[in-house]
Amino acid sequence: MQSFQDILGEVFRAMLANKLRTFLTMFGIAWGVGSLLVLVGLGEGFRSGQQRNLANVGNDVVMMWASTVPAVANQHTAMRAYKLTLRDEEDLRKLPELRAVTAVLSRNDLYEVSAWSNTSMQVMGVEPNYSTVRFVPVAHGRFLDDADVASHRRVAVLGVKAAQILFPGHPLLGEAITINGTSFTVVGQVESIARGGQDFDDQKVYIPLTTMGELYAMKGSNIPIDAIGSLQYQPTKHGDSTAAVAAVHRTIARNHGFDASMKDAFEEWDTIHMSQLIGKIFDAMDVFLGGVGVVTLALGAVGIINIMLVSVTERTREIGLRKALGATKRGILTQFFWEGLLLTTISGLVGVGLSAGFMALLQALFTGKMPGFDPPRLVWWSVGLAIGSLTLCGIVAGVYPASVAANLEPVEALRRE
Repeated sequence: MQSFQDILGEVFRAMLANKLRTFLTMFGIAWGVGSLLVLVGLGEGFRSGQQRNLANVGNDVVMMWASTVPAVANQHTAMRAYKLTLRDEEDLRKLPELRAVTAVLSRNDLYEVSAWSNTSMQVMGVEPNYSTVRFVPVAHGRFLDDADVASHRRVAVLGVKAAQILFPGHPLLGEAITINGTSFTVVGQVESIARGGQDFDDQKVYIPLTTMGELYAMKGSNIPIDAIGSLQYQPTKHGDSTAAVAAVHRTIARNHGFDASMKDAFEEWDTIHMSQLIGKIFDAMDVFLGGVGVVTLALGAVGIINIMLVSVTERTREIGLRKALGATKRGILTQFFWEGLLLTTISGLVGVGLSAGFMALLQALFTGKMPGFDPPRLVWWSVGLAIGSLTLCGIVAGVYPASVAANLEPVEALRRE
């Protein structure tokens, strides 16, 4: 009985006897595997880039702004404007459907001056929980706290771009800036939260909401004294804003005297819904790109099957001779099994290695340089699919015709051309 080493020796000798055929077979397998992995990785890179952008806004955040109420649903005539207020925020905090609510009052027409520079960036009056509802990581110092809000303190936290402009190359903690002539002490700096090439969020100056309302309230006629720019909240149920949005709509509609079913009366952005929509888009992209990859893989499988069938057919005389010399059917099938397995597995691993190297190169070159998108990355389920399917094709294409040839009488097999 042949040892495993003898069988492997025969396998490698058979492969080396037809070097060009073996090379073309392995190239087809590696190309099919690599193509599938790169295409699937491309779709996943797009998906992760968009998810990362949304994560920079915050997790499970719904943002609402002041809007107008149409006199008749779905009509844009006789619109009545309304402003969100601190009373709205107080009522929303009572809703069991929400786990967090924060109010924001912002202006873009204020003038900031330091000892070294001046600028006019967005000043945002916020509450301490703003940094947890939204993604606002502090790089230096601290964010605003409850005492700042309760005492109407004149303290400020700078975005990274604001810090670079107002304090170019200088320390900022404990230093003073003026906002429209009023002095504020800088207590912290936020890390960069830019999304792609959009650095708008890095240009903000954060001060306590109470201080903002006291010094820089909204301008205009018929504006409530406690008016705010927006309300931002998170639903109690992670990843599902349906109940939370409905409860918020009912509360805001009741407070401002209109029907909650008038969807045109609300201006909002639901990052949960957006994330789900993006997920569906990239699921469809994965199906498309994966389908293209599978077609490429199938073409490689057809080539493998064809080459293996030709290879085994040409070796029918060899099979007959081996049977005449005493080889068993099991021994013959074992050799062709290992030949198909090794040929496809080695080629598949080569394809995985080349595609992984190519994607690693793209990541090194383009990570962070394509706004909203990440370079392709290796997806392990596609590795298993590609290698598994091609290995199965290679084994079946080798073992089946070998089994047919091994069932022939030695004399009959030797007669085959």
